[in-house]
Amino acid sequence: MANTVIKMPQLGESVSEGTIGRWLKQPGERVERDEPLVEIQTDKVNAEVPSPVAGILQQILLPEGTTAAVKTDMAIIGDEVVAAAEAPPPTPSPAPAPAPQTFSYDKAAGGGVVGQRDDDAEPAPAADGVKRFYTPVVLRIAEEHNLDLSRIQGSGAHGRVTRRDVERAIAGEGLPSPSGRGVGGESSSPTFVPTPPPVATPAASSPPSPRPLPGVEGALTEDRPLSPMRRAIAEHMTRARAEIPDAWSLTEIDMTNLVRQRQKLQAEWQAREGYELTYLPFFIKAVLAGLRAVPELNASFAGDHIRLHHEYNLGIAVSLDNGLVVPVLRNADQLSVAGIARALRAIIQKARSGKLALDDLQGATFTVNNPGSLGSIMSQPIVPVGQAGIVTMEAIVKRPIVTADDAIAVRSMMNSCLSFDHRVLDGAGALRFLRTIKTELETVELPLY
Repeated sequence: MANTVIKMPQLGESVSEGTIGRWLKQPGERVERDEPLVEIQTDKVNAEVPSPVAGILQQILLPEGTTAAVKTDMAIIGDEVVAAAEAPPPTPSPAPAPAPQTFSYDKAAGGGVVGQRDDDAEPAPAADGVKRFYTPVVLRIAEEHNLDLSRIQGSGAHGRVTRRDVERAIAGEGLPSPSGRGVGGESSSPTFVPTPPPVATPAASSPPSPRPLPGVEGALTEDRPLSPMRRAIAEHMTRARAEIPDAWSLTEIDMTNLVRQRQKLQAEWQAREGYELTYLPFFIKAVLAGLRAVPELNASFAGDHIRLHHEYNLGIAVSLDNGLVVPVLRNADQLSVAGIARALRAIIQKARSGKLALDDLQGATFTVNNPGSLGSIMSQPIVPVGQAGIVTMEAIVKRPIVTADDAIAVRSMMNSCLSFDHRVLDGAGALRFLRTIKTELETVELPLY
């Protein structure tokens, strides 16, 4: 069969790149169709990507730890066995290896990243006369920090400069010395010399490097590298803050009646289902009533129009030891409270056991977060890219409250916070949504089935 190029998959509507976590096959090994080939890490999950074809893994184009854009070439699968690496070359001057996927920065196209092969690229030579190629992430970080990439010694394949090399330079570990040789002239690991900071101009200046806090110089510190998931979360949250003009509001809800209703149902539910009935399914049912009342929140901002979604696919934030994932509860409006409880348990167990698939993380139209399970009483969540809002269920706490007849009573109270995209709706719509949730939870007896 002809060789098949495996490309970086689309990891969600709002995700434009992924990080190679681990190759599950090595060049020369056979892979079957639909057999896991590579782990891709995003801000949501570590997902195993299956091979679309059967054959022999010919070449890995993106090494582990590389971040690349969607549809970037990752590997080549064919039907011929890869030649052993130790085989001697046929001539003293071996032919160049097949050109890997590389990238250049296209100024004419508005600064977009353009994929191209080494053999048809025409990049400007570096100071040493060697043509160099860089990934989109490396180009972007270097541009943000005014770095000269030709002065950075690459630690990747074929001396390619990786994101880690750039970050080491930014962190002050410096750039390689011109000789690239160790003590005594022997070839060794790159020797780094301090990098002079860029000169700031009135028009633009680089962010200052972090400085030690006063009074803590000499204290014990630890530099902990970002995991691929933590790095992806950081980039996604930064993008959300940069792109979405969000606002937020809060309402206070008297949960006393619902607390009593749940207590009546708990023993029977526990005996039949084998696990606890939480408040979250009831809250989600109230959220769905709010979305029906304010459909602009079940929507996306699309530049020159607003796209309303007629399916209610709720992202449910799930905390993990190493980060946060948001699996999707699909067609939630078609489920009863009991159905929501069962579906929640299933997706949360999949998330915490690392068994989520890409389909489990795509297509959310609105997000529900439950920081109250960790003790939070008020929070301001960040609106996910591609959605119009996110609402929180905070902790239920007992407080003395002045009732309608001016008496003081101990009630079970809860806050709910909504962050919303101000391009999509205004404060009045947001408050109408919160008021609907409040009414549903305070005055409506939500049936279990």
